[in-house]
Amino acid sequence: MPAYSGSTGDPKVVALFPEKRESVTQPLDRQAECRSARLLVVGDDELNVEIVKSCLEDLGYKDVIAGARSSSAMVQLAEMDPSLVVFDDSGDGSNALEMLSALSARPHSRSVALIILASRTDLDSRLKALDLGATDFLAKPVDSTELDLRLRRALLAKADTDRLAFSDRITGLSNRDRYFEQLDWALKHAKRVGGSGAVLHIGLDRFGRINDALGSTAGDRVLREVGRRLADCIRETDFVLLPSEPGPTHLVSRLSGDEFSVLLIGLSRPDSAELVAKRVQAAIAEPIRIAERDLAMTCSVGMSVFPNDGSTRDLIFKAAGAALRDAKRNGKGTRRFYSSELNGRALHRLSLEAELRRGLENDELRLFFQPKVDLASGRVCGAEALVRWVHPTRGMVSPAEFIPIAEDSGLIMPLGDWVIGAACEQIRTWQEAGIPVPRIAVNVSIHQFRSQCVNQSVRKALQRSGIDASLLGLEFTESALMENAADNLQLLVELKEIGTQLALDDFGTGYSSLSYLKRFPLDELKIDRSFLSEVETDPNSASIVAAIIALAQRLGLKVVAEGVETEQQLEFLRQHRCDEYQGFLFSQPVPAHELPRLLIG
Repeated sequence: MPAYSGSTGDPKVVALFPEKRESVTQPLDRQAECRSARLLVVGDDELNVEIVKSCLEDLGYKDVIAGARSSSAMVQLAEMDPSLVVFDDSGDGSNALEMLSALSARPHSRSVALIILASRTDLDSRLKALDLGATDFLAKPVDSTELDLRLRRALLAKADTDRLAFSDRITGLSNRDRYFEQLDWALKHAKRVGGSGAVLHIGLDRFGRINDALGSTAGDRVLREVGRRLADCIRETDFVLLPSEPGPTHLVSRLSGDEFSVLLIGLSRPDSAELVAKRVQAAIAEPIRIAERDLAMTCSVGMSVFPNDGSTRDLIFKAAGAALRDAKRNGKGTRRFYSSELNGRALHRLSLEAELRRGLENDELRLFFQPKVDLASGRVCGAEALVRWVHPTRGMVSPAEFIPIAEDSGLIMPLGDWVIGAACEQIRTWQEAGIPVPRIAVNVSIHQFRSQCVNQSVRKALQRSGIDASLLGLEFTESALMENAADNLQLLVELKEIGTQLALDDFGTGYSSLSYLKRFPLDELKIDRSFLSEVETDPNSASIVAAIIALAQRLGLKVVAEGVETEQQLEFLRQHRCDEYQGFLFSQPVPAHELPRLLIG
């Protein structure tokens, strides 16, 4: 039988390559998939290894590497990332068994297919090899056609297994495990050849709203379309990659939720990653047709470059994640490179997050109160509760600094519950001291709205404090109300039934639907300070403020102006019959013990 044969007993080892039999019929694309797979040949005898390599190349395999002796094979295995290893064992397969044991101890190597060619075999060796994870065990001499068939069968089985184990269920892209495996390989490769690469983290903007509004089925369709566009776009970016680089040059993955990532290997220049990011953003920005709607999508991109930003998977991955978070904080459709300055800010935010968590536990938060003034009488008629953080070493920490951290970390939920509870407790304290208590308003964040648990928090706070619900006001922004307007309408109805007063905050800056505005059970509108600051100099701002006041009056709502700082602004509001105002012209936010003085005064 024509065969490949190898034996260390003969110094003139020969390989016979007779006329090949017809191969088993398979789809051409699957045959091409096998022929292009990377194969690593290792063994105890260098000449035998070369013979096997030549045999495989004659069979049509295009990427065959003659590896080191078996003692060094594990190092090459990590560097080469082959699909299949052919182990030529000059003995009974015991050396191959040692390699199999080493492979089984390394999680990222367990999926590598391994075929053993042994000169001497016995049943125990074959069974032990298969038990340790060998894909196949063949005794020499091996018929070349049979070897080809066994190789293709092993490669196709591995490809199918990889597709299941390493593919994202929704998009079909590589999943997180495969991404990390390839990133490990890319970092080792870059270190060995002195090349560079990049990681691009891609976060879809507003995907949560689409998913909530249209449902998870439509959301999955959006994710699939985004995945397809990313794959097509990245395949067209080879102009930024070095054509001489061996192995894969890019990988597109879906990591989780609406977050994707691109791995670029062999960049021609480190800053070339931004060219790819621009293409990605342009591809995503094209409207997506879902449920008979054209959805306008944008994405933010965070980029890290290796080895500049780190030499390990964790460092590079975290750097790209930090850059993405920075991009999202700077607005939709933004892209950011990782930098040492960004790292410093990220470490500062992490430190503040841990300290804020402790601050919630250690009672370091305080409420300050911004008085609301009745324009007709000039007397304080209410107040807005504002949270402040009195840090034991940093002193007073600005809300502009710690509120975004609370939102990013999820602490905004316990923080929001604390503010509602603390406001109710303070009202009770004033009542017990015989102080005439005005209505106290509390801001409700968009995150509390999304959780649909605000009513539970309010009920618990009112029950614990024992105060009348009418003394508590709740303020919501336009963006929070309109994100999921139908469900939020029901939530507002429930809060109204409890007896709380409801206000629409920062009116004019969001995207209110007037049809919903008349349906929401609101008590007041608050004019955003950005309009009021320009009523003296900008006729358009003055017209907007006047129109909001008129609209509120027509809807039977009280109207409150925020950020009043000058007598001219106050006079403008008085002329247009605004009901109430708050701002530095009357008073800055004051601690709880100072508000009674303003009430009496």
